[in-house]
Amino acid sequence: MLRYLTVPVTAFAQNCSIVWCDATLEAAIVDPGGDLDRLLAEVQRLGVTLKAIWLTHAHIDHAGATAELAQRLSLPIVGPHEGDRFWIDALPQQGAMFGFPPSQAFTPTRWLHDGDTVQIGHCTLAVRHCPGHTPGHVVFHSAEAQRAFVGDVLFVGSIGRTDFPGGNHAELLASIRERLWPMGDETVFIPGHGPEGSFGQERRFNPYVGERG
Repeated sequence: MLRYLTVPVTAFAQNCSIVWCDATLEAAIVDPGGDLDRLLAEVQRLGVTLKAIWLTHAHIDHAGATAELAQRLSLPIVGPHEGDRFWIDALPQQGAMFGFPPSQAFTPTRWLHDGDTVQIGHCTLAVRHCPGHTPGHVVFHSAEAQRAFVGDVLFVGSIGRTDFPGGNHAELLASIRERLWPMGDETVFIPGHGPEGSFGQERRFNPYVGERG
């Protein structure tokens, strides 16, 4: 079964998640935006072995420490979709703009596309391409665990910003309604910021995309 621990990192309190297979203790880290020493201390405490970095998108608070972590531990970088290539290339400038530690651009080991899967130990997660917040944003969904790691697509009571370069409000709404809601009302989502929620609650009451918003 898939297990996970969410660790807020950076001044933006970005939810970085360590996900692992409880049978093999092999792990991936989703969106290592920064604070690597803290994240690696949690990995050690959990007794898991990092095998990959998974990225939902390439904004600095989600991807800022990716290159350093990949180099330190010789990890493959999986994701996001290549629509975010320009954001990856701009990571050094993003870091300077928002006061982050120096960040390096990188080339993912594997770009992701809608319908792909990623695997850690015995756990397989489906990949959905959910553009809108960024053009290359992806979401990781475990049907077995009823969990989805959604980055900055959806939040409890809110949705991702679309005023950054490449953002598109109509695309974001379509991504949520057409690709997240079919994952099921009982699915719990882990957003890029803030508390977890359920798709059912947001589908009914979110003021931006909810039926009764």
